[in-house]
Order: sequence, then C-alpha cells, then structure tokens
Amino acid sequence: MLDTDRHPLTDVAYQTSCRERLDADGALVLNGLVPASIIDKIVAEAAPRIGDAFFADSTHNVYLTGPDPCLADDHAFNRQVLSSKGLIADDQVPHDSPLRTIYADPELRGFLCAVLGIESIYAYDDPLSSINVHFAPHGRELGWHFDNSSFAVTLLLQAPQAGGIFEYVPAARASGRGEQGYETVDAVLDGIHPVETLTFAPGDLVLFRGRDALHRVTPT
Repeated sequence: MLDTDRHPLTDVAYQTSCRERLDADGALVLNGLVPASIIDKIVAEAAPRIGDAFFADSTHNVYLTGPDPCLADDHAFNRQVLSSKGLIADDQVPHDSPLRTIYADPELRGFLCAVLGIESIYAYDDPLSSINVHFAPHGRELGWHFDNSSFAVTLLLQAPQAGGIFEYVPAARASGRGEQGYETVDAVLDGIHPVETLTFAPGDLVLFRGRDALHRVTPT
C-alpha cells in the first residue's frame, strides 16, 4: 500500500532527516509514497461520488474567526477572502477503501509521531472529519488562511488541469507568542509579499504546519 522501499518509515535516520526538513521548511513532501496503482483505485471509487459532495462558498478572514467590531473593516484581522470547496466526509468513504488502510497504517502513524515530535496521534473526535476527500472543479479555491490545527496531512489524488497552486508564507505569525502578523497579512493580501509554492504530484503525501504559515490554494 505504501512504498516503504523509497520511504523507510521505520528507519530512525530517515525519520530524523524528515523531521529536520519539516522543522526547517514547515512542510514535508514524501514523493510517491502511495503507488500509482493504489491512487488509481482511490480515484476510481471517489470520482463518481462528486455528486454526493457538499459544496459551499464562504468568505472569512485569514484567522478563520468572526470579525472584530472593535477594528476597522480594512484591518488585517477583518479583511475577507473567498473559499469555495467541495468534499465528501468520512462516513461517505467506503469501509474497504485504501484510504482507510493508509489512514490506519501503524508504520505511517509511528513515522508521523517521530517527525512531529509527539507521543501519539489520534483520529478526530468528530466522526465525519478523519478522512475527507476534497473536490476542486473549475473555479474552486481555498483563500488565504492559517490552520487551527498544528499540522495537516494531505494526499494528492489528481493533479489540477490548471491553477490549484499551493502557495504559502512561512512564519507569517507567531501565535504562541500572541503575535498575529498583521503587517505580513496585509502585504500578502495586497499581493506585494513574496510567497513560496509547494509542488507535489498524485501519490505524494504532504505534511504541513499551517498554524503559523499563511497559505492558500489558487483557483482551479
């Protein structure tokens, strides 16, 4: 199910190397961790379910909170961006899906713990949130935002035909110190701050620290 010859997940030296890359870059891409044959199976089961996906458009600030009435509408905290996405939730993923096997893989979980420097990793308490399959047909995007979680794990199933570029600004804020990075946020939203891009292909597993890294996915 996973290419552990290319990515020896239980090897301590490999874990250390990956942790150093994640700490330095805020992102880690495991190229081709899931073989193409498995990706094809996942796509074959997921693609026909696009009609069952929940699609929604929303406007939000980059902090994913409500506006602060004590601040001006054009303050970085209150500036609004657009997200438009669709997904099927965990309860819509087949019980025998390869996604479930990958999600529960003990070697992968152990690897994630080692790389993240945590003792254990658990499923979401929300039964709908553990595995989500996102759909991004033409015109969909994820607006600039910070994550509420300390990390996210993403597996790319299909490459976008156009757009769909993952852009990010590392260390745009320091939430642990209460520094919200308003100047950086303004500069990014004004299009005058340099951004980095993360390139990955179907079968790549991406580990991303998004709590303090401002990021988005450009329109498809």
